Amino acid sequence: MRPAPPPLMLFAAGLGTRMGALTATRPKPLIEVAGKPLIDHALSLCDGAGITRIVANTHYLPDQIERHLAPRHIPISREEPRILETGGGLKRALPLLDGNPVLTLNTDAVWTGDNPLTQLLTAWDGARMDGLLLLLPPGKATGHTGTGDFLMDATGRLTRAKGAAGPVYLGAQIIRTEGLADIEDEAFSLNLLWDRLIAKGRLHGLMHNGGWCDVGRPEGISLADSLLSP
Repeated sequence: MRPAPPPLMLFAAGLGTRMGALTATRPKPLIEVAGKPLIDHALSLCDGAGITRIVANTHYLPDQIERHLAPRHIPISREEPRILETGGGLKRALPLLDGNPVLTLNTDAVWTGDNPLTQLLTAWDGARMDGLLLLLPPGKATGHTGTGDFLMDATGRLTRAKGAAGPVYLGAQIIRTEGLADIEDEAFSLNLLWDRLIAKGRLHGLMHNGGWCDVGRPEGISLADSLLSP
């Protein structure tokens, strides 16, 4: 019997400020792309990968997201009075996730090709990894602006790009969480944990076998619709 997949954290607490008026009265995860809310696209990936334990964080207009997720009985980690960023949000949610390692998935993107979560689970090797990030070259990361985030060697080990051309992090990963306990800040980015894993040679990358589109800005909606069109 195959072991159950690890729990998954859905990042759904963001303010969505880059969306302008579109998020004045609704949170970004409920903006529709190809006929359904962004968060439902993320949940479809979870279902396709057999993920049964899902936790979502909320902060901006939290009641709307919580009502939307209520039929699925997804536990909520509400961040009040301030948003805790990705690292602080994951650390706050650990008691609800009740597992290690954990998957995390952003809710402001859409995907084509292989299920990104299945890809991560298949490639995960806890003997040599503490983190595995899904990536694409900048030219294939639709809607992404700027340069890449990392450099990847022949074994998949990651270092920081530091302005060099390198792949882009797509917002899907599997990561061990012990290192979060050593970070005293309440609100912090997961970049802080990634840098510590890089220093140990324990952060790895994996190229996504498919397409991806960032839906963090209004123009990302039409790009995502086009990507998902048959």
